[in-house]
Amino acid sequence: MPVYIASLNSGSNGNCYYVGNEHEAVLVDVGISCREIEKRMLRLGLSIQKVKAIFISHEHTDHIRGLPVLAKKYQLPVYVTDGTVHHCGEVPRELCFSLRSYESVKIGELEVMPFPKHHDAVEPHSFMITNGETRIGVFTDIGVPCEHLIRHFAQCHAAFLEANYDEQMLANGRYPYFLKKRISGGKGHLSNKQALDMFIEHKPAYMSHVLLAHLSKDNNDPELALQMFTPHAGSTHVSVASRFFESEVFVIDPQPLAPGESHTLNQVTGQFQFALS
Repeated sequence: MPVYIASLNSGSNGNCYYVGNEHEAVLVDVGISCREIEKRMLRLGLSIQKVKAIFISHEHTDHIRGLPVLAKKYQLPVYVTDGTVHHCGEVPRELCFSLRSYESVKIGELEVMPFPKHHDAVEPHSFMITNGETRIGVFTDIGVPCEHLIRHFAQCHAAFLEANYDEQMLANGRYPYFLKKRISGGKGHLSNKQALDMFIEHKPAYMSHVLLAHLSKDNNDPELALQMFTPHAGSTHVSVASRFFESEVFVIDPQPLAPGESHTLNQVTGQFQFALS
């Protein structure tokens, strides 16, 4: 069964990632408003009625801003760590379920595995989402590529992978010293180079898509990030998840395709089809 993925927004102004199959879906983080999520999913031809759960990576505002309204409006269960839930605003406690490292959660045919990451938050987690044989990683807000991240990235058919900043742009930019150290100091964010090194060294041969995520508005440039990754992409489709609008919907299917062929969503008809890249 194919898996459909999309970034609804990615950046310090809000993060929200969609992973689903034909019957159910989950959102990882809800850092934009309920209204924006509804509008963007509608434009993509995705049904919000298929969303069966929300998973929260950590408590920073750009990951939880829209959570209370969305969870209450659709009565969605929220999976969040015990240490994080107290920072998530007015989410009814009966909708909150405890999230623990390496304890998987089944949402229909989807299985969501949380694992710890390095970030300056209470109990930050990344996620591996599995549907049958298809594995999707959501890897953002990561200080360093630790063994947990590397092991899971090396198993993914597709991933949202943080490439937050260009090292030279950060060093020469206007941010104060303490903020530069926070970003690059091991519990902040992954640089383009760190993400690229992991991509080159640990990308499995069958990885079909990588969406570069959480790019900094001031310390990165989408074209620069793509220029770094493109020579090393091989058969992997690399794109940038925007901080301003939703991505297209990508269809992740481990079944082999003809050379140069990929799955995309026809945004006029809402139907998935084959396309030549």
